[in-house]
Amino acid sequence: MIPKFPDDCIQSIAGSWWTEDPAKTYCRGRLVRAFLPHVDQIPNTITAVGRGNPTDHKSAEVIIEPLRVKQRRRPSSLPVAALPDYPGEVRTVYRAKRRPAVILSEGGDVVPRKLIIGKPAWQTAPTILVAPYYGADEDGTSSGFNLDFVERIKSGEYPQFMWDMLPLTGKDESILRMDHIQPIGQHHDSIEVTDYRLSDDAMVIIDEWLTWIFTGKLFADGLLSEIRIGLSELST
Repeated sequence: MIPKFPDDCIQSIAGSWWTEDPAKTYCRGRLVRAFLPHVDQIPNTITAVGRGNPTDHKSAEVIIEPLRVKQRRRPSSLPVAALPDYPGEVRTVYRAKRRPAVILSEGGDVVPRKLIIGKPAWQTAPTILVAPYYGADEDGTSSGFNLDFVERIKSGEYPQFMWDMLPLTGKDESILRMDHIQPIGQHHDSIEVTDYRLSDDAMVIIDEWLTWIFTGKLFADGLLSEIRIGLSELST
């Protein structure tokens, strides 16, 4: 299941990349699956506007419309048990897809119980940070990426995109979106943990890549910088 990488990619030059690890812990570099939203430039909001049955508080008629940050919020005009209204809040709606992702942060330390008693669970509910993978090839479920664009990603041209091959059935070439890093609740109903994680060698590259996407700068004497130079020499 561990893929064999071609010579003209960062993974091949870096050395070992994916490794099998049946421990299935929430560790950095762990490959997981989760329902992750498509990040649209303008999200949508859902608002209850009526009920087909006035006595039924569990169903409602709703409208879904673009959510603009400067637009005045329209509060719900009636109570619906499934969509309670909270002052200053809106409910957003996203398309989501079950896709592979890699854990980039384990989410920090456990907060002592005495500090959270009587407070809302969301304040301290444990989360992890992941970056999602998108299929590079066009198929029946994915539009894929332009082939010339994929070749540029493969050589490490962009800080927000990284080419990879995943050790999963039916997953050949994939694109990791570093600019789509997002939190997921650390719960078995939210995350499916696989038997694979990135190797220590791979995590060195990933950490340098994170510095690149966060600061816009590459370590001049870093491993990633050296590998990118090596790939450019291969293409000439």
